Amino acid sequence: MKIGFVMDPVQHVNVREDTTFALMLAAQARGWDIYYIRPRDLGARDDEVWARLHQVEVRPDPDDKVTFGDSAYAPLHGLDCIWMRKDPPFDTVYLYEANLLELAQRKGCLVINEPRGLRAANEKLYSLHFPTVTPDTVVTGEARRIMDFMADHDGRCVIKPLSGHGGEGVFVLDEEDRNLNALIELSTDHGQIPVMCQEYLPQARQGDKRIILLDGEPLGAILRVPREEEHRSNIHVGGIVEKTTLSEKEQHICDVVGPRLVEDGLYFVGIDVIGERLTEVNVTSPTGIQEMSRLDGIDGSGQVMKWIADRVGK
Repeated sequence: MKIGFVMDPVQHVNVREDTTFALMLAAQARGWDIYYIRPRDLGARDDEVWARLHQVEVRPDPDDKVTFGDSAYAPLHGLDCIWMRKDPPFDTVYLYEANLLELAQRKGCLVINEPRGLRAANEKLYSLHFPTVTPDTVVTGEARRIMDFMADHDGRCVIKPLSGHGGEGVFVLDEEDRNLNALIELSTDHGQIPVMCQEYLPQARQGDKRIILLDGEPLGAILRVPREEEHRSNIHVGGIVEKTTLSEKEQHICDVVGPRLVEDGLYFVGIDVIGERLTEVNVTSPTGIQEMSRLDGIDGSGQVMKWIADRVGK
């Protein structure tokens, strides 16, 4: 089996936290050939997507994490599977890269996640497809509508940029805050850019649950608890990770979301749940598998590789 990873510089990953690195280790453990692909190296010749493939050997050692082997400029459909694991945001360049990877998919290569799904699933707006399990939400760039929405929810709400990631640009708005107008102006670029506003869920203080889904089914979950001085629970801003399980309502959310994810070719996804309500659907480069595996005592990455082997038939 030959498997490629389109990703940001492998030399810079955190070997204890990075999900892509864990997937690479799991593929290597099965004896597969693994290839590192820089996003900027993607190109095309007629209807074939090409890139420089760097064969690598990886180790869970922060001081000696990767050895580069042979490299060659080759068509990507020669691989059995390609992971698109470039970090957000989803910008114009990312869109071009997704379009190129679709050429490999059309020639029989398994691409995770499928380019058509990546193009369709904005990580904030995609949750609007599931109104029965999400908080009350409005998407707008108009300050007056944001103010009205806050008034409907006891003078508070959460505001998020539609292209943000990792908690970047996420604020809790309060109508008593003298910075309110400035925060709305900053977030919407003076009304030029729409944003997402969601009702504030007090349960956020108890944590944000990241549920990892594989082929529409929950693989596991972690609870990310914010620091006392933070409203964001993302790991990279200091959120504390705790062991957790799914409640009946959270399993129901997975049952609601899962079939649509599979339909859209979104096979490896991280959904975020607060107070048993779906807040985001992360499809570009979802994280958390290392923390989940350690806390639950399972090999989550190995399970993903088994699914790939079964799907590819090797």
